Amino acid sequence: MLFFEKAIQDNGTPKKVLMDKSGANKSTIDKIIKDRAISIIVKQVKYLNNIEEQDHRAIKRTTKPMLGFKSFQVAKNVFSGVKLLHMIRKGQRNIVGVEELSFES
Repeated sequence: MLFFEKAIQDNGTPKKVLMDKSGANKSTIDKIIKDRAISIIVKQVKYLNNIEEQDHRAIKRTTKPMLGFKSFQVAKNVFSGVKLLHMIRKGQRNIVGVEELSFES
């Protein structure tokens, strides 16, 4: 519950939350919605966690040596950069001058 509270405090109240079928996460969100008297659409997808885990293998490989993050802001910045790099490699993002850069790791 503290994670969701902190995320809402730092980033504002979301309109929608997409999560896997975890009962613990759903009950926590429901409790937050009830306690704060706010409206959040909660969508649950059975295998969402598996899809997300596969997509974030590159992020995990890059961040594992860091042994965690000191704050949400640092994690957000690192994940944004790694995700952008991943999108460039896959050709999903086009940036002028990127062809001169080396993506060897």
